[in-house]
Amino acid sequence: MDHPPLWTPSPDRVARANLTAFIATVRREYGADVADYPSLYRWSITSPERFWPAVWRFCGVIAAERDGGAEPWDEVGVGLDRMAPPDPVRGPSWFPGARLNFAENLLRRRDAHPALVAWNESGTRRELSYRALHAATARVAAALRAAGLRPGDRVAGFMPNIPETVIAMLAATSLGAVWSSCSPDFGVAGVVDRFGQIAPRILFCADGCRYGGKEIDCLGRVADIAGRIPAIEQVVVIPYLAERPPIHKIRGAVLWDEWLGPPAREATLEFERFPFNHPVYILYSSGTTGLPKCMVHGAGGTLLQHQKEHVLHVDLKQEDRLCYITTCGWMMWNWLVSALAVHATVVLYDGAPFAPRPDALWSLLGEEHVSVFGTSAKYLALAEKEGLVPAETHDLSALRTILSTGSPLAGHSYDYVYGRIKRDVHLCNISGGTEIISCFAIGNPTEPVWRDELQAPGLGMAVQVFDPRGAPLVGTAGELVCTKPFPSMPMAFWNDADGAKYRAAYFERYPGAWRHGDWAQVTEHGGLIIHGRSDATLNPGGVRIGTAEIYRQVDELPEVLESLAIGQRIGSPAGADERIVLFVRLRDGLALDEALRERIRRCIRENASPHHVPRRIVQVADIPRTISGKISELAVRAVVHGLPVENREALANPQALELYRGLADLA
Repeated sequence: MDHPPLWTPSPDRVARANLTAFIATVRREYGADVADYPSLYRWSITSPERFWPAVWRFCGVIAAERDGGAEPWDEVGVGLDRMAPPDPVRGPSWFPGARLNFAENLLRRRDAHPALVAWNESGTRRELSYRALHAATARVAAALRAAGLRPGDRVAGFMPNIPETVIAMLAATSLGAVWSSCSPDFGVAGVVDRFGQIAPRILFCADGCRYGGKEIDCLGRVADIAGRIPAIEQVVVIPYLAERPPIHKIRGAVLWDEWLGPPAREATLEFERFPFNHPVYILYSSGTTGLPKCMVHGAGGTLLQHQKEHVLHVDLKQEDRLCYITTCGWMMWNWLVSALAVHATVVLYDGAPFAPRPDALWSLLGEEHVSVFGTSAKYLALAEKEGLVPAETHDLSALRTILSTGSPLAGHSYDYVYGRIKRDVHLCNISGGTEIISCFAIGNPTEPVWRDELQAPGLGMAVQVFDPRGAPLVGTAGELVCTKPFPSMPMAFWNDADGAKYRAAYFERYPGAWRHGDWAQVTEHGGLIIHGRSDATLNPGGVRIGTAEIYRQVDELPEVLESLAIGQRIGSPAGADERIVLFVRLRDGLALDEALRERIRRCIRENASPHHVPRRIVQVADIPRTISGKISELAVRAVVHGLPVENREALANPQALELYRGLADLA
């Protein structure tokens, strides 16, 4: 029997949604036969040459005007009928002839309305208006120009999530430079593996940061980084922990205020406009299977895709306050900052999500009247384990939408949101990636939320699920693919002149389709379920199982804080099979005994299937995660099989891998 939805938007909310206004616009101006999300989605993927210009106009993208009121572009796109890596020969090209500036679109508001509100875990609060943000950006842009920065040069940030990070990015991109950032939880090798490939001329950093009640010095690592990347000419240090941090050991270092010089009477900010595909960001793969891939994203595609998601899918408006808990090393930081283009207020948080108190984030949301809150599935699961009931303890009257990403959101977390956080809230479970700097699956503010499901594929994203032969599947798990181009595809990988790395990453498995690497399923409601990464799927007895299918069951048990599953090869090479091994991290003071093992097995058997039941269950003290917070099944699988982990620097806690080496239970 089909269960009712967990949430349905009120008629008034649907009527006031940006998406509803957009549907009316495309009906009126394009004569499109659309009346609801499914029909709009079909139109968006069958008529991309009309859909993407409609998004451009509806969201008010700023670009160079042409004489006679002509469109800002020569044509909407070239090669939009074939999904291939963008390259000068045969790849899709969007909006040739259009010229725009990324930072100009984020800074078009210049009044007293709050642009940035910044908190850290020590309780320090700062606020910058749009007028102040524009002025600060102008000063930094002038200093970058004086340093000889040119369009296409790289500027890097080894920074916490503070206003200066946003200001430095806006200043760099206003000049046509390319921004790239890592967060302070990266080690020296991890930063060099990334920035060393792209050779930035300027490095912005803070003297340190606070996390979990501890002050973490960054200056020693910065000195090593600057010493190992010869291209760095200047290191601009933002005092964050100390008023005048010691920087004499860092090559080319200068303090932020000294580098800027005295404030000009009226610093001007000029925006040179560049082609639609002019590079704006370089982001990185996790690097768990080798040197991180450097993904170059274009200004126009990033802006247009983020505008679509913020305005139509999240229903963001200029009076809203958006807070996403992220570091500057995760693509959600880039996504968050783009909300400035909607004229909304961006709320930054720097620190541990449970510091200095377990309810710290809920206090932030209440005090700042945050209307859209974004976090990770892990945070929601741990908040539930902590017994937090924000609905009873905090004023969340302004909260309208909760966003979750980073890993599949378990069914019990849906129940937790609606039972203990807020009943009338749009839970918008989203899934995409660094590779596309956006989402393949996302929310729909005009239709119901169903337990376990991501509501819908994103508009303009031709998402399907394929079987091994490339045939579409509905109701059965398979490979998540996209069969048509979209504007935020990476322009290129850095140092990949012939596109070989790019093609190998996404296009070799299914010619003509982007294979994203997620194991997914299309539901009867038209939504999706993500079962985990397809390269981490389990295969006991030839049955493919997504790891998230196991986590959804195990993580509901009160004793289990988190879990990780791998497939371990067993048997001789001629008759090799795979058994499921489940590692569990339990609450402090608890030990895994046979009774708990049996409860875990029974829970999985009854709620998933007998195929999902692990053959071995092992207690561990820690679970390795990437710096962006995702559990690393591949690294654990390598250790269990005695193979090298190629890039330990991609892990936030690489020491945890030693817990999995030579386990007697797995002999």
